Amino acid sequence: MSVRKIAVSSTLIAMTLCACTPAPPSHPDDICSVFHEKRGWYHAALRKEKKWNVPFSVPMAIMYQESGFHSNLHTKRTYILWFIPWGYVTTAYGYPQAKTDIWQDYQKATDTSASRENFADSLDFISWYVTNTKKQANVPVTDGTRQYLAYHEGWSGYRKRSYASKGWLTTVARKVGARANVYAAQFSSCENDLKDKGFWSWLF
Repeated sequence: MSVRKIAVSSTLIAMTLCACTPAPPSHPDDICSVFHEKRGWYHAALRKEKKWNVPFSVPMAIMYQESGFHSNLHTKRTYILWFIPWGYVTTAYGYPQAKTDIWQDYQKATDTSASRENFADSLDFISWYVTNTKKQANVPVTDGTRQYLAYHEGWSGYRKRSYASKGWLTTVARKVGARANVYAAQFSSCENDLKDKGFWSWLF
């Protein structure tokens, strides 16, 4: 195969992969806009909230902070000799930026073959994590700030207050908590408008 044909084939493969990767919402700061744009996310959020009894505003705020709603996000790459790509800094990946070990714990605990590239699966994971943080550290599921600290540091780290020496992290955690509150307030203003109006409305 000629070099030109190889280049064309590589370009077509790359274009195909890009087409299969869902784009993040256009206005991620506005949950009403997010749900109007992505109706599947709206339905998934309501299902997970009912399943876990966790207000979706908290896991959604955590997800936004972790990945910006990008489905295939990796952490930074590592390199050999400063220019040869060699894996990633951590195994955190996908919408929830969950590391492989805790993701596998979640899969085992919930008996699922969930994917970190799937929005509904990722929201389910974060809601599961939030629920367990409530059980293990007695952090209310509505407290986005403390829930994010536990999500970032892990349950053991949170109990040891590993975040206490990380001023930048507490600042970020407060932003997550504030965003969760904003999401909740925004949703209350558009909840009725988002409700399905007919059999076909979920398609649009």
